[in-house]
Amino acid sequence: MSALSGSDGRPIIAARQLTKSFETGRRGRRQLVEAVRQISFEVSPAERIAYIGPNGAGKSTSIKMLTGILHPSAGAATVMGMVPWRQRRELTRRIGTLFGQRSQLWFELTPRETFRMLGAIYGLERSDLRSRVGQLGDLLEAEDLFDQPVRSLSLGQRMRCELAACLLHQPAVMFLDEPTIGLDLLAKQRFRELLVRLNQEQGTTIFLTSHDVADIEHVAQRAIVINHGVVIYDDDVSAMRRSLLATKLVELTLAGPTDFAGMAGVAVAEHTATTLRLVVDTAVRPVREVLDALLLDLDVTDVTVTDPPLEEVIAEIYARPRT
Repeated sequence: MSALSGSDGRPIIAARQLTKSFETGRRGRRQLVEAVRQISFEVSPAERIAYIGPNGAGKSTSIKMLTGILHPSAGAATVMGMVPWRQRRELTRRIGTLFGQRSQLWFELTPRETFRMLGAIYGLERSDLRSRVGQLGDLLEAEDLFDQPVRSLSLGQRMRCELAACLLHQPAVMFLDEPTIGLDLLAKQRFRELLVRLNQEQGTTIFLTSHDVADIEHVAQRAIVINHGVVIYDDDVSAMRRSLLATKLVELTLAGPTDFAGMAGVAVAEHTATTLRLVVDTAVRPVREVLDALLLDLDVTDVTVTDPPLEEVIAEIYARPRT
């Protein structure tokens, strides 16, 4: 699938047969492993992309090549018309990067103090920096966090400040590698909403790598799935939702033994005296309708609704006939 057309028809990110191999093993037993193998795709300005796959699929290696951290073994790529590993310094001034397990903030300083240092690195005028920090405080609803020591912030609060640090120089493209890792459910949802708002209000292109199915549904317009270094799926999220994300997992904790008569579009995965686990086909019956019926008929003490594991989604992609 080709990317949506940009205003001038040119992609803001393009990968052509991009490949990265690493040597592994000890001397005499070394072998070549392809972390990324001949991946090709395009991303248009202001698209929101979820680049997903299981651990070890090649997501992080891909993003490191697209940001110029790694040189590819073969193939080509451009970001904003620049070759990342050849024009890394220039590209760094035009893109933002956020890695979920790495911090740009100094823990003993406040975010605002860090912003001043980053502003100097980016060559921003003090007046422009103050204005930009004020805008970001409003956009991310984080103004009250900027003057607290980073070490005192919760992980969710810190990630909002990390996002502000990435946006100081108004990048056209944001690369985010597992930014929601470790966040609780509410913090994840808030972070996803901020990414969508950033895209809609400022036209920032979002390239998000993740292992979380919910990131696809709540952030992305399009999903690219990679596994074993190969792109195995590339389509609009609306199409993916219809064909691959049409099930929800519902788990109920029961007050005691009870019968479940069943209903159309609902399969029983487990039924014990105190637990009922169901797989709901949302194309047949909406989750809300299922929950309403269950809460009316059963003595339920707790209920959880989750997405199918990413591994199951990828397994289903593999099982589909190739066209």
